[in-house]
Amino acid sequence: MRVERISRYPVKGLSPEVMEEVALRPGDGLPDDRRFAFAQGDSPFDPAAPVWLQKRHFACLMANARVAAIRSAYDSASHTLLLRADGVAPLEAPLGTPEGRDAAAAWMTAYLGPEARGALRFAEAPGHAFTDIAAKAVSLVGLASVQELGARFGMALDPLRFRANILFSGAAPFAELDWIGREILLGGARLRVFKRTQRCAATEVNPTTAERDAKPPKWLREQYGHADLGIYAEVIEGGRVATGDALEPVQAELLG
Repeated sequence: MRVERISRYPVKGLSPEVMEEVALRPGDGLPDDRRFAFAQGDSPFDPAAPVWLQKRHFACLMANARVAAIRSAYDSASHTLLLRADGVAPLEAPLGTPEGRDAAAAWMTAYLGPEARGALRFAEAPGHAFTDIAAKAVSLVGLASVQELGARFGMALDPLRFRANILFSGAAPFAELDWIGREILLGGARLRVFKRTQRCAATEVNPTTAERDAKPPKWLREQYGHADLGIYAEVIEGGRVATGDALEPVQAELLG
C-alpha cells in the first residue's frame, strides 16, 4: 500500500494544506492540524480551559456547507491566515494580534450571515486541536473505499469529502475497517489503529461546488449496515512520512 496524499487542515472546516512530507510525533496528530476554529457565538469553548466539544459549536461543513467555498491559507512562519471567497473582499489576518483574530472572526461572521449564531470568535488554545474526536490521532482513508462507494451509486466521489490526513492506495475496499487494534507502519512511523471514522452530513458537501449533492452516510448504511469510512490511528513511534511511502499493517505474530 502507498501514501498518495498527506493533508492537514489548519482551520476546522476550511480548505486543506497538501504536504509532501510530515514529521509525526508520538501521541499527537499532524502539526497544526485543526489548530484553529471559528466558534459560534453561543459556543461554550473557553480558550483558558479548553476541552473537546462537538463540531456543532463551530463553523463546520456538517451545518454550514458554504464554508467549502472558502479558500484559506495559513502561513506558519508569519502566523498569518488568508481567507478568500467569491463575492467577498479577501482578508489577510495576522493571528498574532487581537486585531487580526477579531478581523478573521468578523469576516467569517459576515460570510455565514444567518447561519452565524451571534458573532463568531476565532478560537485557539495551546496544545488543543479542534478535531472530530477527543483523542489526538491521524485519520486515514483508503482510496478504494471511496471509489467503491461512489461506484455503487453511479457517482465519482472526491476523496476530499472525507477530509483525511492520509489518503492511501493498494488496499481492498474497506479493508482498513478490519485493522482496529492493529499496528501499522506508515513511512518511518508506527501507529495503532483504534477507531473507525463514522461519517456525518459533512461528507454530503461537494468540496468544489459547496453544494450538498451526495449522501455518503445514508449510502453506507444502506449498502454496508454502518456509516464508517476510514480509520483513526494514534502515533506510537514518531517518524517522517512522505508521499509515496509504504503503509503496511503489522502482522499480529510480529507483535509478540
